[in-house]
Parts: sequence; C-alpha cells; structure tokens
Amino acid sequence: ARIKRKIVTMEYSPGEYLNEAMICEQLGIGRTPVHQAVDQLSLEGLTDIIPRKGLIVRPISMDEVRDIIEVRLLNERYCVSLAAQNATNAHIEEMEEILDNAAGYIKDRNRERLMEADYQFHLVISSAANNRILADMLRVLHERQLRFWFVSLNEDEHPNDVQQEHTDILNAIKNHDGQAAADATQAHIESFRNAIMHSL
Repeated sequence: ARIKRKIVTMEYSPGEYLNEAMICEQLGIGRTPVHQAVDQLSLEGLTDIIPRKGLIVRPISMDEVRDIIEVRLLNERYCVSLAAQNATNAHIEEMEEILDNAAGYIKDRNRERLMEADYQFHLVISSAANNRILADMLRVLHERQLRFWFVSLNEDEHPNDVQQEHTDILNAIKNHDGQAAADATQAHIESFRNAIMHSL
C-alpha cells in the first residue's frame, strides 16, 4: 500500500526506474515484503518488471485511459442504476458524509484526500448496488485508475465539477431514479475524460 501510494501520487513518476534495494531503504522494510509487493503491483498494472534491470513505473498511456473509460461507461451506468434501486439509508448517509468531507478537501486544495474521497464514493455506490461480483470488478478498475484521478484533480475547476457531479448522482440515487443516476454517472465519467485528456 505504501509503494502504491507513492506511484498513485506521482512521488514515483511514470516511467521511473526503481529497484527493490532502494525501496527497502526508503520504507525501512525487508526484501521479502517488498518483492511480494512489486509482484502484486505488476499484476495490478502499475509497474512492469524488466529482467536484469529492476522495475519501471508503468508510463501513463492514453490508450489505457481510453480503455478504462470505455469499461467504466459500460459497467458504472449499470452499477449506479442498481444502487438507485437498492441503496439503504446507511449507504446514502455514508455518501453524504464523503461529500461533506470532500468540500473541505477542495477548500484546502488537498488532492490526495480528494482522490481518496472520490474512490470511497464510488466504493459505496458499488456496495449499494448489492452485486458482489460487479463491486469486486469495479474496485479493481478504480484502483488501477487512481493515479489518473490524482492527475485530473490538478485541473483548477475539476474538483468543483466532481463535487457537483457526485451530488447529482447522489440525488438520483436518493430519488430511486436509475435512469437519472446512470445519466449523471455518464456525465461524470465524460467530465473525467475531458479533464485527464487536458492534463496529459
């Protein structure tokens, strides 16, 4: 998790070469957990292992961004429509709390906490949909795109846009309006696409 955080927040830059000895020294932990973490991060698509050279932080690829957006548009529209049917009061209260906290992070210009809030908001939607397979699939997808979220939040107005888009999604879920929730989610994902394309 500590290595992933450094990749997601660009402390380890896209395209940067790393080695396990350096990571061990920076984090103050042994080679075995670092080696296991590096293997896991490779499976998650965040690093590539280069034989005899170590590993490289996977560069940000416009093709990967496009592929993620296409999969999100297909699956998140369905997920949020299920959430609009199945969300409990507890789910709604949790999303409201996340948005309340996010307003403070926007004011403080805290991109890292905003990224976490964005991730948590989408996790709650996945939970509210009441489909564990879909939730697991979207969690993996969202973790893979965390650093893209982090980059997009550097756009001056994008955090405010995200807050309004999340509010629109939440209002549709509160109203149990699956179509409105799906449409708001599509607008949210397309807004992300515009922001990330501009940032990159």
